[in-house]
Amino acid sequence: MEKAIVLLSGGMDSLVCAGLAFEKKHEVSLLHMNYGQKTSARERKSFEDIADFYQVKEKERKVIDMTFLKQIGGSSLTDESIDVKSYSGDSSVIPDSYVPFRNSIILSLAVSWAEVVGATKLYIGANYEDSPGYPDCRPSYYEAFNKVIKEGTKAGNIEILTPVISLKKKDIVKMGNDLKVPFALSWSCYKSSEKACGQCDSCALRLRGFKEAGITDPIDYQ
Repeated sequence: MEKAIVLLSGGMDSLVCAGLAFEKKHEVSLLHMNYGQKTSARERKSFEDIADFYQVKEKERKVIDMTFLKQIGGSSLTDESIDVKSYSGDSSVIPDSYVPFRNSIILSLAVSWAEVVGATKLYIGANYEDSPGYPDCRPSYYEAFNKVIKEGTKAGNIEILTPVISLKKKDIVKMGNDLKVPFALSWSCYKSSEKACGQCDSCALRLRGFKEAGITDPIDYQ
């Protein structure tokens, strides 16, 4: 049984990646990052709830403190001086919700843990199709990072997998529905930790995905 680490933010895309990893009968560990985001406590709850749903043992769950990114700032997700904006339509412009170089730091830490526990697969729910403005969601970025891993690790056998990177949100919803993932336990909102705002980029894309898939989103919105 191949060991895999799923980078589980608590959002719908990473949840579907977890569902895929379990379907493929990997020995799954779950990794969550607290990078000082405004909804960190709510996302942590989703992480734990999803881990409980899949009956992942405590020793196979890890939460890493990356709150130093809050010190760096530069993103509406981590910087209190920048408001989380409402969705204004599809665009290739990099939004202010982009956290500078975040995914590179996350992946570096994930690869470190993978080397320690012997995992050879890293699942990440990066999605480029609906969010082309994020530079660290490009397929070419993950191709390049896999080359770095091959060159910079002991065995060179760890691979990043991005199974939803080219899918529309509606297709991610359909895939998750087929996998029977617990969408009700996930959290996508960038702004609110009570009821999802329904207006930020993440909420808007999620709502559109469920609507186009013809499936009811099970979480509550303001």
